[in-house]
Amino acid sequence: MNIELKSLSGRHPAAASSAPAALQGLDLRLAAGEQIAVIGPSGAGKTTLLHLLACALQPSGGGLTLDARDPWRLSSRDRQRLRGELFLAPQVPPLPPRQRVVTAVLAGRLPRIGLWHALRSLFYPTGIAQADAALARFDLADKLFARVDRLSGGERQRVGLARALLSQARLVLVDEPLSALDPARAHQALATLTQWARDSGATLVATLHDVPLALQHFPRIVGLREGRLVFDLPPGQVTPALLGELYAHEPAPAVAPLDEVPAPPRAVVMHCR
Repeated sequence: MNIELKSLSGRHPAAASSAPAALQGLDLRLAAGEQIAVIGPSGAGKTTLLHLLACALQPSGGGLTLDARDPWRLSSRDRQRLRGELFLAPQVPPLPPRQRVVTAVLAGRLPRIGLWHALRSLFYPTGIAQADAALARFDLADKLFARVDRLSGGERQRVGLARALLSQARLVLVDEPLSALDPARAHQALATLTQWARDSGATLVATLHDVPLALQHFPRIVGLREGRLVFDLPPGQVTPALLGELYAHEPAPAVAPLDEVPAPPRAVVMHCR
């Protein structure tokens, strides 16, 4: 999905009218199939950007087009259809506690299936094999029929990412997907997500606090600070000086060599006697 932002501004609905906009005059273009990581300090406007791209929040200024369509000039029905081509994965996935993992993952298909099929799937899930395959890519196949409230925080985040793999969305927006993951799991999750996006041709936008992993896994890095664009560069041109500017008054993240990033965990085989 092609995306164009022209002087885009956005304000969180809960923000005071006197508060500055979370995003201010942002210009950005993404071609279909591109993958970008959005980095920056807390309060930079990263989550607001995702909500604007997901058509969950109307811009307060400037313009936004998705495949040359302004979502807010469409009819309500057409805008809802457009939302069906988007997938937003929040930092805390909205998973009902008593729901089975298989149902939570299959919910990623809901915008693409009819109401009757959606209601029926709550009681008689179809597509179990696809859910199992998506979970296996995040080492969660053994949790297929577990209840959500029996998962750890990191497992819930990975279930949310597995759901994205079944969405068939053309634009996938992921908000801080690594906050509850250890370094090895975080590396594995990003590798899986970016490979899936390449294979499916989906445009991928992820907000990340882990700068080294962003530099390793994404071919384009966007830095935001106080709602404004600081840089838009390939990872090889994101220097310590630029990171120091981006994270001014905060400790700049250390960028380790790529070969120091931990490898995904290996399976442990236990033999009982």
